[in-house]
Amino acid sequence: MSVKERDPLTGHQTTGHEWNGITELNTRVPPAVWFFIIVTHIWALVYWVLMPAWPLVNTYTRGLLGLDQQAQVEERVAAADATRGIWADQIAALPLDKIRDDTLLMTHIDQTAPALFGDNCAACHGSRAEGGLGYPSLVDDAWLWGGDDETILETLRVGINAPHPDTRYAEMLAFGRDGMLDRDQIRVVADYVQSLAGLDGGASPERLEEGAMLFADNCSSCHGEDGAGMYDLGAPNLTDSHWIYGGTDQALFETIFGGRQGWMPAWENRLTEAQRKMLAIYITSLADGGPE
Repeated sequence: MSVKERDPLTGHQTTGHEWNGITELNTRVPPAVWFFIIVTHIWALVYWVLMPAWPLVNTYTRGLLGLDQQAQVEERVAAADATRGIWADQIAALPLDKIRDDTLLMTHIDQTAPALFGDNCAACHGSRAEGGLGYPSLVDDAWLWGGDDETILETLRVGINAPHPDTRYAEMLAFGRDGMLDRDQIRVVADYVQSLAGLDGGASPERLEEGAMLFADNCSSCHGEDGAGMYDLGAPNLTDSHWIYGGTDQALFETIFGGRQGWMPAWENRLTEAQRKMLAIYITSLADGGPE
């Protein structure tokens, strides 16, 4: 078929291509398309001249307007930091109870602390601060080192078993691995610990009495004679229903046999004093049933 042939319906020349009886027409590009092509090319040329556009070896073309988006962003960040610095300095200077009484400061904390927690704490304690296996929940009233303002601030500052020179140290001994208790004794102590927490494992009174003696000889120096724990040592309360590593027979056996050593980073060199105070207020609000 010749390209000079014209379609009888439209009058357009054909290209000579045909597929299944469908003939391709040699139609012109619509003027509107040419218009937009020309306009976009002109716009590109103008943009290249006026704005930063082309990378060079060690720099880039600055453009006649001299605009620098990186500098603009840096200026905006600096301005935001300066504005934030005003109320952040106030938070750093005030005790937590005074901060809680300041409605304006609490508004800033309510807007900032959740993201601060999500960026730094949620990886271990969970997005809802409910903890997980090996990581304490922060929404209950069970604290390892105490839940008052100063204690929480200090824990955030120095961490637990962290490289910080003032860090808090806590470690559960490996009674089985280090040969202090045999396997049967560990199971007896585990039954007694479950009884302290109100879990009925079906142990006989004689077995629980033996467990109490083993507990007094090996565990009470850290967890207390009544098993209620000691804040000074970071030893958990064994009489409640809050377990960090689990309260099942198997979990307790593994804990007593192999010991435990939790870890929390020290935030003094990672977060400012104001940020740590915001986190402390946020954490205590979670424990009091505050924002989720």
